[in-house]
Amino acid sequence: MNPAICRRLLPYLRALSLLLATATGLATAQPLAAPAPAPLPSAVEAALARARLPRDALSVLVIDAQDGRAPARLSYRAQVPVNPASVMKLVTTYAALDQLGPAYTWNTPVYVDGTVRGGSLKGNVYIRGQGDPKLVMERLWLLLRRLQGQGIQVIVGDIVLDRSAFDLAGHDPALFDGEPLRPYNAAPDALLLNFKSVVMGFVPDVGAGVAHIQYDPPMSGVQRPDSVVLAAPGTGCGDWRGALRADLGDPVRTVFQGAYPAACGERSWAVAHADPQAFAARAVEGMWRTLGGKLTGSVREGKVPAGLQPVFSATSPSLAEVVRDVNKFSNNVMAQHVFLAPALQKNGVATWDGAREVLRQWWLQRFGAEGQPVTDNGAGLSREARISAQALGRMLQAAWQSPVMPELVASLPVAGIDGTLRRSKSRTGSAHLKTGSLRDVLAVAGYVHADDGRRYVLVAIVNHPQAAAARPVFDALIDWTAGVP
Repeated sequence: MNPAICRRLLPYLRALSLLLATATGLATAQPLAAPAPAPLPSAVEAALARARLPRDALSVLVIDAQDGRAPARLSYRAQVPVNPASVMKLVTTYAALDQLGPAYTWNTPVYVDGTVRGGSLKGNVYIRGQGDPKLVMERLWLLLRRLQGQGIQVIVGDIVLDRSAFDLAGHDPALFDGEPLRPYNAAPDALLLNFKSVVMGFVPDVGAGVAHIQYDPPMSGVQRPDSVVLAAPGTGCGDWRGALRADLGDPVRTVFQGAYPAACGERSWAVAHADPQAFAARAVEGMWRTLGGKLTGSVREGKVPAGLQPVFSATSPSLAEVVRDVNKFSNNVMAQHVFLAPALQKNGVATWDGAREVLRQWWLQRFGAEGQPVTDNGAGLSREARISAQALGRMLQAAWQSPVMPELVASLPVAGIDGTLRRSKSRTGSAHLKTGSLRDVLAVAGYVHADDGRRYVLVAIVNHPQAAAARPVFDALIDWTAGVP
């Protein structure tokens, strides 16, 4: 071929050669390998295998609590939104502490409308609920004693309960799990008394052949036996509640058809009232009459007349104390009251939508739009609630650096010592963690204190039909995070 022609064709030949080489490479190249799954500690892998749980049932994050720039020590499926069960209470309680402050309290004002002469009030007493989550029997007793301290022994009129501070949709206590008499299913109420539950105390008296029963609080208009027969001598304690064969479904009559085993010693049983809407009225009247007070009218619902000033207010424990009860013992109805409190402060009336919006705005200001949790009722007693381990871990990192860190950490159960972690098999005292459990959900989140002196945020959540088997997995994660060999 003519050399001049070859010189002109050379660039084209080189380009063709490169194209053929690329095509050959594409034809023979092996497909890219999928990224290897994130490694889990060997003790955690072994615990998952023993529990027969797949790795993908677990979401976990371990990060430095103090250094937000440090890489995650462990991250597996941390960005996946999952149901956190009661671990959602961490979002609710930290948000409330951050917005309201640990010294925040709820007030329950009491009003007297009428004249008092010779120990008698001719008129009405008004009690206005404002969401106190811990107006338990002892504090109701103190409130009514304080009313008597105003010189009132006889009310020639009514006791009126004002619950208008909460505007919540009707609640079916059986809706979540078909257990309407379980106290954890009690609904929030602006005038929440004793968690809408009665505590029955059983004290065996072998000589008399019965167990004496005490009911707290006293309830007006309810027929209840003051004793139940003892089971045959030698009967073990076992399922003593089942042995009582209690009929608790009638709100005005309690019946025991069985017997109480003396081997149980003294026991107590908390039961939600069968008619929760009427609970407050029955409890107030029952307690008033137990204190020797007289009432010619009734206890009913209504609103405080405009312009009437309270004669005194009953003040709740501080938010820090309430948060401790919420997180140590996973109290659902108290958590919901804490969730509603910022909305009540902002809007004057608490609604579910208002509470969700206040928390959404708080999260947006603190952490941006990413990782917004689906809070539902704020307690985690929900099938709709969602949050990722990464979002929760980031919040806990921020909480560690916040002024309310001491109150939040002190509210968390301590591994192997108290609250819902007292049965943990991890190293005793090595962690402060909130727990959560529902059908198909088990979770822990909080802080682990490592052997090297560092503090780590740990979030671990299992969503799986066999989630209840995951406790040893969490124990292994706690120990690994703490550096336990």
